[in-house]
Amino acid sequence: MKTPTAPTKLGPKGRKLWNSIAGKYVLRADEMRTLEDACREADLIEKMEKEHLTAALIVKGSQGQPVINPLVSELRQHRATLGALLKSLKLPDEVEAAAAEGRSTAARNAANARWGKRTG
Repeated sequence: MKTPTAPTKLGPKGRKLWNSIAGKYVLRADEMRTLEDACREADLIEKMEKEHLTAALIVKGSQGQPVINPLVSELRQHRATLGALLKSLKLPDEVEAAAAEGRSTAARNAANARWGKRTG
């Protein structure tokens, strides 16, 4: 399967996210749009995180009082948005799927061992 072309002007994080999903799953047009939005969110979060590294945690508020840097809550909100976008794609959880497959195999083997030894 050929990976669909990534949207223009994606940054490194967004492009990596695009390739990891679009290269593995077949998505409908609406899901492709959601993935694009998620990729752009990932890029925005990366830019905000870089800015946050050098920014003060406490800044002056509108009345001169010390307040937490608004960048902190913006980062939290954008991370939540990214999580919601990715969740809305309803991609399978590979770890969970592998664990379920392992449980199914183990259960099948146990049932075969138990019932296979039965004689009439």
